[in-house]
Amino acid sequence: MNSLFISKLYADVNTMRVLRFAFGVTFACGLAYGINWPLAFLLPVFTALILAMPLPKPSLRASLQNMMSTLFAFAIGLVFSLFFLQFPLAYLVMLALVLFHLYYYLNRGGSFWFTLMAMIAILVLPMIANSHEGLAVSFSAGFVYSSWLTIAMIWLAHFVFPDPEFTQFPVKPKYNKAYVDVAAKLALKSTLVVYPITAVFITYGLSDYLLVMIFSALFILKPDLTQGKEAGKNSLISTVLGGVFAWLFYWLIVAVPQFHFYLLLMLATTLFFGRNIFSGSAMAKYYSSGFIALLVVVNSSMAADANFNAILAQRILLITTAIVYIVCALKVIERYFLRHEYKT
Repeated sequence: MNSLFISKLYADVNTMRVLRFAFGVTFACGLAYGINWPLAFLLPVFTALILAMPLPKPSLRASLQNMMSTLFAFAIGLVFSLFFLQFPLAYLVMLALVLFHLYYYLNRGGSFWFTLMAMIAILVLPMIANSHEGLAVSFSAGFVYSSWLTIAMIWLAHFVFPDPEFTQFPVKPKYNKAYVDVAAKLALKSTLVVYPITAVFITYGLSDYLLVMIFSALFILKPDLTQGKEAGKNSLISTVLGGVFAWLFYWLIVAVPQFHFYLLLMLATTLFFGRNIFSGSAMAKYYSSGFIALLVVVNSSMAADANFNAILAQRILLITTAIVYIVCALKVIERYFLRHEYKT
């Protein structure tokens, strides 16, 4: 009877994805907070981000490519921050060029993972390097280490809870090495939106508003007013949803401050979220991002003298600010600079 139940369990794709998500994220949390290296909280965040996607186990080649992409992205970010930051005018020129080429690379079919890592590196590292160059190096090392460990965690989760049948990994669009006019114009539009806010924030070291800059850069990956508003709205709804569950999660671990209870609570939470993520319902997309918001808000609340309500309210305010900014910036650019719509 038990063997028959297990066989049926392993034969259902959605059940395996839910169990894989719950196991992978809970194990990642146990490892991250049990050892607690610099930026350890990124391990469960990255693990949840990847396991929430209905994808098969990545190939060894794809895993190695992602590892090298992360390393290369932060190497670029470090060189860019530590060298050009000393020359403000040259830095501002290079910032515009780097932003444009990253958006252009993505619009030609380039790696989303590399674009994401490079975007984080060039936006976050200068903020850190402004205060202390050594911290920028430590941040890069911790980020790369956590992302590499995530790949091992994904492989472990797929080993324990494999897909019932072999499925081919989705074929990515082929990267176009030739000049693409539409891609260049889309990249220019994204750069015109993001560059002013990044230049001002980095120049004046406005680290308290770092999330506004990062969210603006990510919401505008597709420089369409409708898509930008949709990305912002989804992020806002997901944050509110995740915040509600984060509030309950936070006060439960405050009531029972034991590590084993934290892991049991995380297992129950991931099972609940995993079931909703892979349910196929209209709310599924909000649960995926909502769980990331839960992890980030709860992690931030664990710091000494942290105020949970203030952290959640600040995150919602910053996301709202980013949405308002990109909507206004896109309207101005489309009306006064780029009057034509470019469609792929």
